[in-house]
Amino acid sequence: MVDMLVRLYALPDSGAFYQSVAKQGVTLRRARAFEKHTVADFARTHFSPKWVSEIEVAMSRQPVSCFIATKDKAILGFACYETTARGYFGPTGVDPAARGLGLGKALLFLCLESLRDMGYAYAIIGGVGPREFYEKACGATVIEGSDPGIYGDILP
Repeated sequence: MVDMLVRLYALPDSGAFYQSVAKQGVTLRRARAFEKHTVADFARTHFSPKWVSEIEVAMSRQPVSCFIATKDKAILGFACYETTARGYFGPTGVDPAARGLGLGKALLFLCLESLRDMGYAYAIIGGVGPREFYEKACGATVIEGSDPGIYGDILP
């Protein structure tokens, strides 16, 4: 899976994404350190043990580099940045039952804007699955020769 590059200085306005999610009763916010086990359990249940490891890294940062989408005290999705490497976005995941609500795009933009606010001009989306989503959402482009990139020698 390839890596993709995002020009953080050319991000589209994200206000409509956040408003759409809020109208559905979903809260977007930075995860809190005392919620580490809850966010990790969500990833363990719906996604991958490797993503649990990355969430634990994100939860150890100050400020925490993991955003979550919640409704009625339940996690619907998460997105992290600066876990695998500096300037990287991911992992990210939305509960299959909550897909199609715009949560993935909103969480993506929270992370990309945080990276921009840190002073980065570019972000890397590592080991991309849904290329078309990132191309359309934030203008990401494939980094030629990036497969397998940093993920070349992954332990089981």
